[in-house]
Amino acid sequence: MAKWTKFAHTEKAYEYTAASLKKNWARLHTGDCEAFPKDDAIVAAWIHFHAGRFEEAYKAGLEAGDAGVNVANKAANIYANYLEKSDAKKLEIYQEVAARAEELQAADKKNANAFYLYAYAIGRYGQGISVTKALAQGLGGKVRDALNTAIKLAPKHADAHIALAAFQAEVIDKVGSMIAGMTYGAKRDDAMKLYKKALELNPDSAIARIEYANGLVMLDGKKALKEAERLYGEAAECEAMDAMERLDVELAKEELE
Repeated sequence: MAKWTKFAHTEKAYEYTAASLKKNWARLHTGDCEAFPKDDAIVAAWIHFHAGRFEEAYKAGLEAGDAGVNVANKAANIYANYLEKSDAKKLEIYQEVAARAEELQAADKKNANAFYLYAYAIGRYGQGISVTKALAQGLGGKVRDALNTAIKLAPKHADAHIALAAFQAEVIDKVGSMIAGMTYGAKRDDAMKLYKKALELNPDSAIARIEYANGLVMLDGKKALKEAERLYGEAAECEAMDAMERLDVELAKEELE
């Protein structure tokens, strides 16, 4: 892989030790319900991830075998979404993540994040090639099914709830509520319930507020702008506990400007 862009906001607060990571794990992983690793090498990979050393986290995760695939995939997804400048490179990263996640699903059928990170990768890939094109290629059903599986395996998986809500909102926005409902089971009320559930599960989440705001605008248009702005304002005020959360907060601030 070509040289990775560095995370710009290096802060001591995001530098965890194995002990401090374990202490803060529940808060840092409220969104994805990932279990604290048994293997020191994977703990080290997550330390890189939380500090914003996404390339190091990716490499360390891959070196650790199946147990490190989730940290490698999450690092690659977050890096591609926020820091990679080349659109072609982003698409390539998402395809690689999806392929690895599918292999992990086959090896570990109860691994919720094997399904969630797969859905994240192909969902972002679909946005990159255009949602309409992605739906025509049958990616919509794959995203929906993977997210439903993730939620079934981990009912408190806030990030999967957000992603499923965003999927429904985007499909309704692109093909209309009738086709969205008939073809993908996507309904406005269901999307709203999922957004609210995600915030209930992870009340400190900036990204839940950002996605909720985006979904409201897609579903309700101009009349939702005031509420969307309020949610963006809350997201910008969230306290970032690591690099990924900082990227979300910075995104909210940019949108508000």
